Amino acid sequence: MVEAVLIDLFSLPANLQNNIQGLLHNTLETIEKCSSIHAPCVYVMCCQRQGSERKGEQEFLLPALRGFQSLKRRLEVVCAQTTAAALYTIKQRLDEKDLSIIKVILPNLRKDLMKVYIDHLFTAVYQFEFEDLQVVSGCESLQISEPQHEGQTLPSQDMALIQSEIQMYLESLPSLKGELTILRSSLIPDDIFLHGFTTRTGGISYIPTLSSCNLFSSSKRRDPQVVVKENLRRLAKAAGFNPEAFHRVKIDHANAVCIMGKTEPDNYDGIVTNQKGVTLAAPGADCIPVLFADPVRKACGAAHSGWKGTLLGVSMATVNAMVSAYGCNMKDILVVLGPSVGPCCYKLPYESAKEFHRIDPKCVRLFDSANPYIDIRRATRILLERGGILPENIQDDSIKDQNQNITFCTACHPDKFYSHFRDGTNFGTQIGFISIKD
Repeated sequence: MVEAVLIDLFSLPANLQNNIQGLLHNTLETIEKCSSIHAPCVYVMCCQRQGSERKGEQEFLLPALRGFQSLKRRLEVVCAQTTAAALYTIKQRLDEKDLSIIKVILPNLRKDLMKVYIDHLFTAVYQFEFEDLQVVSGCESLQISEPQHEGQTLPSQDMALIQSEIQMYLESLPSLKGELTILRSSLIPDDIFLHGFTTRTGGISYIPTLSSCNLFSSSKRRDPQVVVKENLRRLAKAAGFNPEAFHRVKIDHANAVCIMGKTEPDNYDGIVTNQKGVTLAAPGADCIPVLFADPVRKACGAAHSGWKGTLLGVSMATVNAMVSAYGCNMKDILVVLGPSVGPCCYKLPYESAKEFHRIDPKCVRLFDSANPYIDIRRATRILLERGGILPENIQDDSIKDQNQNITFCTACHPDKFYSHFRDGTNFGTQIGFISIKD
């Protein structure tokens, strides 16, 4: 069932823009009589022309709402200078109310254009239906009808203009939840490597569990790829790396490793390189983003280590890839564990906990319970040390000087970090990143 209606009056001819009250009245009347739409919210999207800003659009259109008293309480007018700005504002309203099924009523000639905007600004969480709004130039006659034909692909030039408009609008938005913050390890030499771990502040994501510097988009979340790309652009500018030479692991919760320059696996949780200026990244929202650096052979890597990847040895697999691909000496490799869920918060079912208990009983607390507490960080350290990494070359939450600690518990610090364990399915993601300086 439709949860919201969007009436697109953005690109009406100038003579109809000037008589928008009559247009809106007729449109709402047609909706009630012809469309049988009973939605909780109605949004009207209008063009605000430069130099002629209107104040109080809702008040301006009130005469058009006479006879629609029940609808008036559920209607909002959104006026903006670009389609991207108007549609993104409406997206915010939908997200505030957790609405996902939207009926779009718009002129037929706008349909293909609108679908491109929607593809960029929304994810598969949302469902859109379309109805035609027939506007006859020179009069106020409106008619809503079902689509008569399938949409056509827009010319590449138009696609590029839409992408540019969206990008410019997102770049103009203020950062939320404070300044962008990057955590850095004193173990990794900053004269050779550029690296860091992100926090949740300084981006433009506004949904509570994703705000504000969310760095991952998926079909199950409400942050579209364009928003994540803008967050990454801001991070790259602050950190000093090229976002066009950015490579993130393709998570499989296993132990495959991608060696840059060789055939890329379909999925991998570790990635290594010896190429300068290439930034590698591993996400984490409880799972550990692990960074690797060899200042002697000048090679680096990143790995995503959740509980499954930890048991499968993804960190040592990444180390072994550096050794085999670049001739690294195990004794020279530095490893830093980033913000991740701590043993204070993280639980697993007993059968999974047994696997950590086999690594070391100290990795499990309350072992006899149905859901023991698990220390995936300690397990990662133990496996790295057994593999040949020097204990002093591993930085985690066991560091003596807590002022140098960057391996915070993500679940315990909602103001600083995202947490799947804490926030549920629509969670945000931070990353660890590293590159070799030019």
